[in-house]
Amino acid sequence: MLASSFSFWDAIWLMIVFFAWIMVVTWVILLLIDNFRRTDHGGGAKAGWCLLIIFFPILGAIIYTISRPDSAGAYEGSGSGGGSSGRSTAEELSRLNDLRAQGAISDTEFEDLKARTIASS
Repeated sequence: MLASSFSFWDAIWLMIVFFAWIMVVTWVILLLIDNFRRTDHGGGAKAGWCLLIIFFPILGAIIYTISRPDSAGAYEGSGSGGGSSGRSTAEELSRLNDLRAQGAISDTEFEDLKARTIASS
């Protein structure tokens, strides 16, 4: 009885609405993560944005997305463990090899720094 009143287009519409809600929920979760990773504002601002996004998800997400500055994109400590300078292990080893070739560091210093770089990755 129910199957006869539920058409193909009703099923398509149901899938569109379902996946739209999945996208909104994912967007809100990603904005909450972004809010807490930001280093350009303090705890009060983070709590305020969190409350706005949780209690008014769509409106809060739109306001947060529009008002977020472009400079807030870089986070301290993000990266894949390539050292404190944000370089990968291969880039750091290449830099050390260049320093050794220029004579800025000796072979023993190079080996020591190379071992530390590899160990920290």
